[in-house]
Amino acid sequence: MKRTLRWGMVGGGPNSIGATHRFAATLDGRYVLVAGVFSRDAAKNAAMGHELGLAPERVYADFAAMAAAEAARADGIECVTVCTPNDTHAAASIAFMERGIPVLCDKPIANSTDEARAIIAARDRTGVPFGITHNFSAHPLVREARRQVADGRIGRVRVVQVEYALGSRSTLVEAAGDTRFAWRADPQVGGPSTVLCDIGTHAHHLLRTITGLEVAAVSADLSSLVPGRIAHDNADVNLRLVGGARGHLWASMVASGAGQGLAIRVHGERGSLAWGQTFPDELRFTFEDAPNLVLRRGETWLCDEAKRGTRVGRGNPAGHLEAFANVYRDFAEGLDARREQRAADPLACTVASAEEGLIGMAFVEACVKSAGKAGEWVGV
Repeated sequence: MKRTLRWGMVGGGPNSIGATHRFAATLDGRYVLVAGVFSRDAAKNAAMGHELGLAPERVYADFAAMAAAEAARADGIECVTVCTPNDTHAAASIAFMERGIPVLCDKPIANSTDEARAIIAARDRTGVPFGITHNFSAHPLVREARRQVADGRIGRVRVVQVEYALGSRSTLVEAAGDTRFAWRADPQVGGPSTVLCDIGTHAHHLLRTITGLEVAAVSADLSSLVPGRIAHDNADVNLRLVGGARGHLWASMVASGAGQGLAIRVHGERGSLAWGQTFPDELRFTFEDAPNLVLRRGETWLCDEAKRGTRVGRGNPAGHLEAFANVYRDFAEGLDARREQRAADPLACTVASAEEGLIGMAFVEACVKSAGKAGEWVGV
């Protein structure tokens, strides 16, 4: 029986991604929420703490007070999730690491490569674990796709097409009172490119996870297609990958009717694979000289990484929350291994590192630079 971890949250108040984090964290019974700061608004903060059943003295006014107080308690939190707006990811994460408290941070890691490097420096200085919730890359069949590419099933990768098509911001929702998007549309809070920081980093991480390739250079066209919007809501990015492969990343918040359309196609010398989170339980392969193939989550012949991420049996649907929960379960395994002074389970590999967060922000900054030069190629 695995020990339950005392867990805290910074952010995650009403009308936020906090509920998704709480569902995911508790799915495997590894975390119990005991402390938090959920909103800058004192009344909303207190109300959320009460709704979640927390002791009033453990609902804090700000993350600095929470980090200091919890570090001083004998029963203080053993880890914390930071799911605030992007501009406080670095400051909050560093505050907890400086107090010896492991951090799991929402993506993107921060708003700049400088902030990302500051997080890495704090982690290295303190020795405190830090991870990022790139939850889409934790789907079992994403891990299977990674294994199949690494094993040469489709041959050497030549072309990659990845997209995240989102339709919920097709109108000027920030002016209509959508608080979840309003801060994202502010470059001082949401980062230098709203569409890339919010969903483009997920597509970029998915590409890197499955192919194992890094982006060497980009040629980007970033646009604001909704009249009156100042933030980027659409990105078309041509990619040159290390090793010679080519690719394209499309991230859009104005793809009306698309829902949450994250999908990838990887074309190799011998065949291609395709996966999308709309139908996450299927991984499709097509070949020039062999029968096409469909792998399904839960099948006994999948790799061990895919099996680890599977909770429900073959034929029963699984999806977003289960993938998110894989990240939380693997983070808990890392903390257990650290406490027990042993090697972590090598299959517990779905937690993105701070270095991966830095790579993601370097990609965003290169795209912004390229777009500012009319799509000139810019090295990452």
